[in-house]
Amino acid sequence: MIRVIACGKMREKWMKDGASEYLKRIGAYDKTEVVEVQDEKAPQNNSEADNRKVMEIEGERLLKAVRPNDYVILLDLAGETCDSEGLARKITELQTHGQSRITFVIGGSLGLSDAVKQRADFRWKLSDNTFPHQLCRVIVLEQIYRAFKIMNHEPYHK
Repeated sequence: MIRVIACGKMREKWMKDGASEYLKRIGAYDKTEVVEVQDEKAPQNNSEADNRKVMEIEGERLLKAVRPNDYVILLDLAGETCDSEGLARKITELQTHGQSRITFVIGGSLGLSDAVKQRADFRWKLSDNTFPHQLCRVIVLEQIYRAFKIMNHEPYHK
């Protein structure tokens, strides 16, 4: 089972449509679930301490959604890069060794609390670029779908 736990709701129709399309495609390979946790308001004029508090609150919500035996892949700008083939290898390796529950965690717009970072089994950096966290969800779902296509030796348009 693949789970994606994300902070905040998707607001843009085109992002929702993209996420739905990839969820449908992934469904041919594995059971997939998306869990949205509430994000906190974070005005531009927040102090650094206020922003840390927001990250802690969101972190607690994210961690509540993670199950104890989940293998957690955390989207993190300070993580390791992993190309599509590498993600396919990682999923294959986890499934081969009996890890049937893989959970991708996407934090809020301010980033991740230390507690969430500590819970991660693998910290994945999508890119050197910064993306809105809602767009990250679409990208992650696309990469999961691509990984399954690679794992099953099926073509995927580049």
